Amino acid sequence: MTASSPGGSLGLGPESDCWGPRPAADPPGPVLFARYAYPPNSLGYCGPGDPSALLEAAADGTDVVGLGHLAARFEGAWPYLQLLAACSGIDDPLDRRVVEAYWVGNSLLARVPDSALTTSLADRFEQRAGRRFESLVSAVPAGGVPQHSFHVFAVYPWLGLLRAGKDGPAMDVLDRCRIRWGRIESVQGDMASVTSRPLTFDGSRLVLGPEQPEVVRCSVEGTGFVGDLRPGDAVSLHWDWVCDRLTPTALGWLRYCTNRNLAAVNSLPEPGPAVVCDA
Repeated sequence: MTASSPGGSLGLGPESDCWGPRPAADPPGPVLFARYAYPPNSLGYCGPGDPSALLEAAADGTDVVGLGHLAARFEGAWPYLQLLAACSGIDDPLDRRVVEAYWVGNSLLARVPDSALTTSLADRFEQRAGRRFESLVSAVPAGGVPQHSFHVFAVYPWLGLLRAGKDGPAMDVLDRCRIRWGRIESVQGDMASVTSRPLTFDGSRLVLGPEQPEVVRCSVEGTGFVGDLRPGDAVSLHWDWVCDRLTPTALGWLRYCTNRNLAAVNSLPEPGPAVVCDA
């Protein structure tokens, strides 16, 4: 696997000249994890059953130990954090570098051998996926990297977690569940207008469409993750939430990982998203 930089073989660079800066202080790993984990948790898709507690803890950022206990209950993300940490010689799966690698992307991804990712996927999904497992795992040698979009594009479609429909729920889930990037256009109260590139299906492949406006949530009654949002800021989005403000480097990695995992899945003879969306 050659995931050493966001300028890799796909020719993707940070493209950061028109994007805003990041706050001076970065949150610790458990807090960063909770920022990205809260949106699907609030919708009942994964994790513990008290999303309001997760929101408060993530926004406050002080109960790092409590957030660590909550993070281990996210059965989809936690094994990827364990894998990234183990392959990088890092003791804590919630080390900030590990958390960033999984949700956004960084150089730790290059330390995960294909064999280790394949074994992890087999331990978790081979029995559940049955005869579909070979299709699920085939995205690994095709160039997939263990950033969150791999789970969305390569794993979800084979586990029966989507509903078929080119323009319906399947595409909605694939698009909303991936971590995507956007540019802040304006903020009004708890909501922000952003410009982002939606995921589309061209009949055989998943591709990123042209930029479109959308409205996302940045807080609930003033409680949110990123303060002082301004027009031009680059932000990460999960479901309908702003999760973080991105540096040019982080933005470059998120673009790189998304495009690399799309390329891996789209190169397969039987891409999972195509099977689901064509059904």
